[in-house]
Amino acid sequence: MPRHYAAETLSLEGPDAIAFAQSQFSSQVTALADGQWQFSAWLDAQGRVRALFHLARLAEDRLLLLLRGGDAASLADALRRFVFRSKVIVQALPPRTLGTGDAMKTHAVSETPVLSFGCDTHSLVIGAHEDDAWRLSQIRAGWPWLPESALNALLPPALSLERLQGVAFDKGCYPGQEIVARLHYRGGHKRHMHCVVLSQPVSAGSVLRDGAQEIAHVLDAVAVDAHCEALAIISDAMEEQANRDVLHIADDNIELRLQQRWPA
Repeated sequence: MPRHYAAETLSLEGPDAIAFAQSQFSSQVTALADGQWQFSAWLDAQGRVRALFHLARLAEDRLLLLLRGGDAASLADALRRFVFRSKVIVQALPPRTLGTGDAMKTHAVSETPVLSFGCDTHSLVIGAHEDDAWRLSQIRAGWPWLPESALNALLPPALSLERLQGVAFDKGCYPGQEIVARLHYRGGHKRHMHCVVLSQPVSAGSVLRDGAQEIAHVLDAVAVDAHCEALAIISDAMEEQANRDVLHIADDNIELRLQQRWPA
């Protein structure tokens, strides 16, 4: 299990920064005020989440993305292919430390004395110190962090992005928008995110199986005493098989207890 996550960030700057982000990302970027952040994602044409991030508006023409998984350099390279004639500079910043700060209103952003993202009971602090105390609170809140195995693999409903206001259905076209709208209005997605307790520690990105059958795809996990709390993607069919909200994974001798199911 990784002990710490780095702050992978990239900036969008220029007169067309907001318009470019609005056309590429899944959230309602034009509604974002200076000094605020929102959850957002960049999807592929099939609607799968290529990147999940905190999107902060630091100034009228300056946005900062704090990635929740993946690396900023690769994302910046991919985004630049869509700039065309837009007046926007996409720049990956060097990885920095990511740590826990004092309580700060959710969705607020401060650059003084250090760059901080408000998360209610705590804040995410970039570049000052390194710790992972914030991870358990965010697992319990249902804020996913995507390991390498989950990038380009999951649709927004699986990550509960509508609940997090990370997808918009009433704005113009963006990559994957048609798939997102269809799932929203017609439903039918059969994998959802759960907060779970595991009887032993597992690593983020683990796929727990019982024989050939996938039980859960673990997004993030934190050891707590002798057990482990995690966010995991579980199929609705597997959830229905749970005995008193418990799934037994014989292959790894793990007991998985379903704590909370996050809606789409």
